Formats: sequence, C-alpha cells, structure tokens
Amino acid sequence: MTLSTATKRPRKGAPSQGPPADYGAWFLVLPALIPILVLSVGPLLYGIALSFTDAQSGRTAATQWVGLLNFQDLAHDTLFWDSFRIGLLWAVGVTVPQFLLALGLALLLNQDLRFRWLARALAIIPWAMPEVVVGIMWRLVYHPDAGVLNETLADLGLGGGRDWLTGTATALLAVIVVGIWAGMPQTTVALLAGLQNTPRELHEAAAMDGAGAWRRFRTVTWPAIKPVALAISALNFIWNFNSFALVYVLTQGGPGGRTRLPMLFAYEEAFRYGQFGYAAAMGCVMVAVISVILAFYLVGRLRGGDTS
Repeated sequence: MTLSTATKRPRKGAPSQGPPADYGAWFLVLPALIPILVLSVGPLLYGIALSFTDAQSGRTAATQWVGLLNFQDLAHDTLFWDSFRIGLLWAVGVTVPQFLLALGLALLLNQDLRFRWLARALAIIPWAMPEVVVGIMWRLVYHPDAGVLNETLADLGLGGGRDWLTGTATALLAVIVVGIWAGMPQTTVALLAGLQNTPRELHEAAAMDGAGAWRRFRTVTWPAIKPVALAISALNFIWNFNSFALVYVLTQGGPGGRTRLPMLFAYEEAFRYGQFGYAAAMGCVMVAVISVILAFYLVGRLRGGDTS
C-alpha cells in the first residue's frame, strides 16, 4: 500500500511551498514602519524637494524649479547664520549643565533614602508637563513686576524689577535655565536606569579594597553608565538644537533676535513671510548638520569599541 502524494515527505533540497520566513517578519514590522514612513520619511523627502523650488504662499503662478538658488542665498544670509550660532550656544548651554545636574540627581536618587519613591516621582514632574505650559509658567516666574524671581531678589535686598526675557543681556541665559529645568528629568531617568543596572557587588568590592567615593565612581560607576550617558547626551543635543515651542512661548525669538533659534527662523520664513522653499532649504541645512554630528558620534563609539 503506497502513501498518497499529499502525505509524502518532501525530498531533501526541494523548494519550500510556503512563503519565506522573512515575509512574516516584515508583517510584524509594518505597523511600526508605516507611521515612520508617512509621518517622518515622507515629509523629509518632500521638504528636500521643496528646497529646490521657489514655493511661496499665496502665489498664483506655478512653482518653479530653481536648483541651488535657495542654498546660495542662504550661504550669504547673515541673519540665518547668527541664529545658527545662537542655536549652538543654546544647545551646548542646555545640554552640558543638564547632564551634570541630572547625573548628580540620579546618583542621589540611587541611594537608599527615606521616601525615595516620592523624590523620584517629584523629579519627573517637569517631564510630564507640555512645553507650552512650562513656557507660560516660567513667563510668570520671570515677570518684571509680579514674578517670583524678582520678588525673591527684592526680599533679599538684591534688587528687583528686572525684565529677564526682554533684556538683551539676560534673555538667552533665562531661556537656557528653563531648558535645563524642563529637560533634566528625562536625562535623570536614563542615567538612573544605567545606575540600577550596575552590580552592587562591584561597589562593595571596590569599597573593601579601600577605594573612596570618587574612585568608585571613576572606576566602577562611570564605565557602567558611559554608553547610556553618551547616548542621552547626543539625543539631548539634537532635541535642544531643534527646540521650538519652549523658546517661542517664552520670547518668540526676541529681543532683537537674541533667542532666535534656527527652527524659529525657519518658522518665520515659512509661515510669517510665506517663503516655503527658502525655509525648506534652512531645514535641509539643519538636517545635514545634525547628520554630521550623529556620524561623528557613531564613528567615535565604533572606534572606541563600544557597540552596545
């Protein structure tokens, strides 16, 4: 009695009758991939194409292809490069203190303290607040007449009535302080996660060998959290450089352009003056700069043998 063809085992080396296994993996990835393509990659490609045109709002004539003309004009636009310089000062001025303060807070919250759960909950409150709400709240803090800051300075005999957000000497510093306060919780959470993954046995062994607190941090703690620290610092720099809502609510780029970040400058060109093509060229330059920074970051990690 012979077996039917439907129950025969396939010969060795025979081609598979079902779909390849990779197709199943693609179906699993699609729910996450489609929003990225639609909401990120698609607008990015459209913006790049728009930067090579003379697109304007309210224009009845057809949009024309102008090639590199927008980029040539941008190369000689001193206002844009001033905003670019301010954007770099803002990004560095926020990212570096933000990381140092978050590291100290993460080390403190990693200790066995009473009510540590409450301290951790309070530390992430700024992270839960929308940037618009944060901006409005700090505008009230910086208010020249009824602000908490000036009231406190007046009570201490240090003067008061200073308009922090409209003074040319204080506006950028004032918004940097707000940026540090608003972004510190996410850095703290990332560093705290790295600290909690550090084995306690290493600290105990180092302490038994006579290592002090600073030496334990330098030889045990920092090597363990270094990948997390580098990653969150790079992300923070990118996020801060591309900031818009917080500074817009606080100063709208004033006074006299002292806090006009590149994203604010591009926004004004697009939606105040209607120069969509020119604003898209600005966006392309910012994307290129961020890509170069990321490339240096990744190359540095690979050369350092850090592939985690």
